[in-house]
Amino acid sequence: MEKMTSLKVNCWLQWLTVTLALLSKVPAMPVDVDRVCIAPSAAKYRLTFTGQWTQTAFPKHYPLYRPPAQWSPIIGVTHSSDYHIWQSNEYASNGVREFSERGEAWTLIKEVEAAGERIQSVYGLFSAPAVVGGTGQAITEFEVYARHSLLSFIVRIVPSPDWFVGIDSLNLCEGDNWIENISLDLYPYDAGTDSGFTFSSPNFETIPQDKITQITASFPSHPANSFYYPRLKHLPPIAKVSLTKIKNNQIFSLPIQPTQSNQIPSGNEIDRSLINTPLDCEVSVWSPWGLCKGQCGEKGVKHRTRYIHMHPANNGAACPPLEEKKLCIPDNCV
Repeated sequence: MEKMTSLKVNCWLQWLTVTLALLSKVPAMPVDVDRVCIAPSAAKYRLTFTGQWTQTAFPKHYPLYRPPAQWSPIIGVTHSSDYHIWQSNEYASNGVREFSERGEAWTLIKEVEAAGERIQSVYGLFSAPAVVGGTGQAITEFEVYARHSLLSFIVRIVPSPDWFVGIDSLNLCEGDNWIENISLDLYPYDAGTDSGFTFSSPNFETIPQDKITQITASFPSHPANSFYYPRLKHLPPIAKVSLTKIKNNQIFSLPIQPTQSNQIPSGNEIDRSLINTPLDCEVSVWSPWGLCKGQCGEKGVKHRTRYIHMHPANNGAACPPLEEKKLCIPDNCV
């Protein structure tokens, strides 16, 4: 009986799509009937964003001041499948550029509102407070409907050239049911609009603009990059998001402001903060050999040196010798 009902629903959706297209004289868009949400009424969720950006997990160039490691406010939307606030391997919009580079949300919010008015693809726009440290939590609540069952959000990594974390089009509906709980690890993305390599790099516009890409332990493959850890196969998660469906009898309020208690990681987040990523020593190239010093008629000695770019941390490889010398014939002998 259930299979017959599901088959009837799928056939009805396909018929409705074709009929509407014919009536409007617009080509029909394909409908993925396996992903169509037919859940009753709306669902309310609590979103908990947890920063896991610690100096032990990410020791390279970890920002301690001007400004110290922290997170921007969250900008989130609930929407349908014909909208993306951002998308990996696609170009960032002007709103995403301004938000990921400077934390300015005005243009991004205008883009979201325009999409909602133009194609009715956005149901809700919500935010959550900034996290004033690399670790801590921000909490907010939002609502989804069957027509707008997807969640997307973006959070800027501060400081950074144009780096952020977020989710693109997470479907909170499975057929006729809303997901009760889900937690996801978050990893850094590059918006493709600024070519800086380190957290505190000066503004260096990317021309032409690149597509949004995920940053990994080996990409970009450049020793100067703040996330470059060649000994790691994968970066540890820099943040986490947890979503919990709110029961109907629970109070719904927007937004929840940060407090002393919800800024402190609790539970599993404490274990994550103990991750120790080894950071190997990094040194410069050798200087040219110096002059050969010594007495005429005897062998002399000349030296060359190098200096430390990055001190080791978390049991990373120790620094190699910073000075070398070798025998030579003195240069000042006639």
